[in-house]
Amino acid sequence: MSDLRSLVRRRGSLLLSALLLCALPFYLDAFWLRIGLFSMAAAIGAVGLGLLSGTAGQLSLGHAFFLATGAYGYVWLAGEPGPGLPPAVAAVLAVLLAGAAGGLFSPVAGRVKGIYLGVATLALVFLGHHVLLTADSVTGGFNGRSVPPLEAGGFAFADSGPRLTVLGVPFGAEERLWYLGLALFALTCFTARGLLRGRPGRALAALRDSETAASVMGVHVARYRSAAFVVSSMYAGLAGVLLALSFRRVVPDYFSLALSVDYLAMIVIGGLGSVAGASAGAVFVTALPLLMTRYADQLPLVATPGSGDGAIGPTEASRYLYGAAIVVILLRAPDGLSGLAGRARARLRRRPPVTGPPGAASDSESSEESGASGASGASDDSDDSDPSARAKEHTP
Repeated sequence: MSDLRSLVRRRGSLLLSALLLCALPFYLDAFWLRIGLFSMAAAIGAVGLGLLSGTAGQLSLGHAFFLATGAYGYVWLAGEPGPGLPPAVAAVLAVLLAGAAGGLFSPVAGRVKGIYLGVATLALVFLGHHVLLTADSVTGGFNGRSVPPLEAGGFAFADSGPRLTVLGVPFGAEERLWYLGLALFALTCFTARGLLRGRPGRALAALRDSETAASVMGVHVARYRSAAFVVSSMYAGLAGVLLALSFRRVVPDYFSLALSVDYLAMIVIGGLGSVAGASAGAVFVTALPLLMTRYADQLPLVATPGSGDGAIGPTEASRYLYGAAIVVILLRAPDGLSGLAGRARARLRRRPPVTGPPGAASDSESSEESGASGASGASDDSDDSDPSARAKEHTP
């Protein structure tokens, strides 16, 4: 019975979260929606890296390369110069292209591990950045290329499409892309959880713990290591497509080593091997610099962008902050935010033991119950008497 209640409670919380996320475009302005879009794209890529590094135990510093493959693959396949394919077809092919790039590298991933694999993937970032700068006909060179808007079934996820108004709220590119990002993020979480809970997830976890024991149990080590790299590359390619649609222009300097380090920070802060943890870490690492840039004039020791007074800029300050967060996580909570949340839920479910003689225990129990009921009644009264205490403040 308790399991059924827990399942109903979990499904109810998921439904409420989904309804809340679907309602946000009706109340938030474009700035906050862009933060949400960037965070959802980062979460998709972080989930893929979490499968590779957290579950399979393979260190990768080349995630930015596969993000660039997905982003530039979509831009070239759907744009001019390029084949000029329908944008929806180009998006699917861009994800497959990123998976193919991971497949070409998978023989290395199947035979190399640890720091050696990290160095090998690091070479991908520098090689990819060089190609992006020199292949002007495909990538546009240093200045990059504009991103063709996504269209599916005559519906355009851009401001250039037909004017759309829903419940009196005009739906522009950010509002339309918001629901696309939600759908892609939900698909990512669903497939990733299915992989982790099925046989592939158990095989990858066995590989992470001991390759010798995994091979004894019948796990094909090289095949599963290569498959993990391909799947992670496809998630990164999907994140790259959503990033390109959100930015509306792709430039080579964005897909640098710093981006790969950011993704490592996301999965470490959120918790290795956790889909929810990787998503939370992605939101933290992505939203922090954007928020600090907007509110730089109100923050101490942080200079506004372009001021040039020698103080710390918002981007550098945000990197310092989540660098400090990584240190704290590694020292105090190696399982990240997901582990902290799990322990907090366990504490809430755990009841303190009753000590003392049986009679005294029952008396104290009854008094505590009456006091608790009185306190809860008081809190209920206060909540009923002051409904504005929980009111949501809308962004102007």
